[in-house]
Amino acid sequence: MDRLTSMAVFVKAVDLGSFAAASAALDMSAPMVGKHVQFLEERLGVRLLHRTTRRQSLTDFGRDYYDRCRLILSEAAAADALAADHQSEPRGRLRITMPVHFGRHCVLPVLMEFARGYPALELDLSFADRLVDLAEDGYDLAIRTGELGDRSGVIARKVARQQMIVCASPAYIAEAGQPRAIEDLMSHRAIVYRRTGPVQPWLFPRDGAPPVEVLPPNRFRLDDLDAVADAAAMGMGLAWLPSWLVRERIRQGALVRLLSEEPPFLYDCYALWLQTQHLPLKVRLTVDALAAALPRLMT
Repeated sequence: MDRLTSMAVFVKAVDLGSFAAASAALDMSAPMVGKHVQFLEERLGVRLLHRTTRRQSLTDFGRDYYDRCRLILSEAAAADALAADHQSEPRGRLRITMPVHFGRHCVLPVLMEFARGYPALELDLSFADRLVDLAEDGYDLAIRTGELGDRSGVIARKVARQQMIVCASPAYIAEAGQPRAIEDLMSHRAIVYRRTGPVQPWLFPRDGAPPVEVLPPNRFRLDDLDAVADAAAMGMGLAWLPSWLVRERIRQGALVRLLSEEPPFLYDCYALWLQTQHLPLKVRLTVDALAAALPRLMT
């Protein structure tokens, strides 16, 4: 067996917590995962894992060996990337995760146009709103919006800023009137986006001061941005949404932008990748393409 491959299998089994999970991630049978680990143990003459029918845990030596294997694999990947950079174009598989709607409406068109110019590049794209661990889930790049939270071991580059605007349908405005100021929002009904936790307030920036926070009365709380926009177009209330999402509905007259004299609140959009000594060409060029093209789609 190839020692480097066995090290990669061992690291994946530790990261994911079981041979079964590693086999699914690596498209390899669970017995083969076990053979790779057994190969390392026999070669080293030391047990790496304590295994029972219910759980596995690293031995003391296995913990040290795991840390060293991760370092070796990282260096090997950097070496491969260095070789690829000497070629004229990015190649190989690039795994990217991104939010569902932002990814489909904004990121996907940029990536498809980018891929046209590099036929040796393979894109493996995941559209999911959950936050992923780049290392454990095996992604090269993540696209995220808003607050990033813990960024240890991760590099983040701002690639765009999305504008949040208030909108409603002509039918709703005819029925309930048009809000002329932020204070008027509290006398209207709203459709709000909520994925997990409490409903987040609508934000309106103020120079040199924290943004004004408003949460209008709401009967409808939806965890899908397109559904919020659709409900607003049906006349069910006001909505606070990214301008890129409602641009076409506003152009067609299904929605009207409100409080246009108020500056839109801006959510930053980032590309994130694991900290490394050598950034692969395919990652660097992809991030550059996103930073160049995404801002035009955010208005």
